[in-house]
Amino acid sequence: MRRARLAIATAALAAAVLAALGRVALAAELTVPNRPGSLKFAALGDNGTGEQPEYDVANQMALWHGQFVFDMVIMLGDNLYGRQKSEDFVRKFERPFKPLLDAGVKFYACLGNHDKPSNDTYKPFNMGGERYYSFARSNARFFVLDTNFLDPPQLEWLERSLQDAREPWKVAYFHHPLYSDGRRHGSDVELRVKLEPLFVKYSVDVVFSGHDHIYERIVPQKGISYFVSGAGGELREGDLKRSAMTAAGFDGDRSFMLNEIDGDDLYFQVVSRAGETVDHGVIHRSPKS
Repeated sequence: MRRARLAIATAALAAAVLAALGRVALAAELTVPNRPGSLKFAALGDNGTGEQPEYDVANQMALWHGQFVFDMVIMLGDNLYGRQKSEDFVRKFERPFKPLLDAGVKFYACLGNHDKPSNDTYKPFNMGGERYYSFARSNARFFVLDTNFLDPPQLEWLERSLQDAREPWKVAYFHHPLYSDGRRHGSDVELRVKLEPLFVKYSVDVVFSGHDHIYERIVPQKGISYFVSGAGGELREGDLKRSAMTAAGFDGDRSFMLNEIDGDDLYFQVVSRAGETVDHGVIHRSPKS
């Protein structure tokens, strides 16, 4: 009996070791350069379900963090679904992302249509009590918008902030996509009319959004690169209809993004819940006067 138990335990340990080795191998398959001193960050949206797929994505992010040490995550909205009491923040955010939080990774959230407006005061989201805000890291400035209510004061703030920014890279992110081939929601043309002229005028380089529960990379529009990354927890399998503006896409499972800004290049790698790389590439920023 003792020998049988020992054999079972040995087999279980061997399986665990093999699984760990497999996970390490996956994590080693970086397509981003992972250079010292570069700005490294992850991006995901629509994650806050508190269900197993979200935990799987969070575990995969922690695994890749062991190889690619990003120090921040931009959250693209719908950070919590359903009830949003204190225990829900634990189950739907603090517990799944505990390894990253314990490693000192900072999360910077924007509000989605399922988020309570009061969530801007939740300290781990680093919003500082503001529904729209800006922050700088290295050679990039990030502009975080609330597209649930894009009122004139917010647009005035955005134009001033874009005009005053001195960092070479300008990155905007918010929940509702200006361009998307998702069947459920698709492009928000009304938002595009309000925001795109400012993005073009002040040379925004990259825009990240969620809302559609897919991953999509858009063919650059008016010199701007757009990403939809809304499958951090929720998924609409088969929802990507693809069109001439789809440069790449993935709607087969949950996913997140790894990003690295090094000089005038932004490298990106999109990873599925299973650890598979489903898209990767580089955006070159042309220096502007």
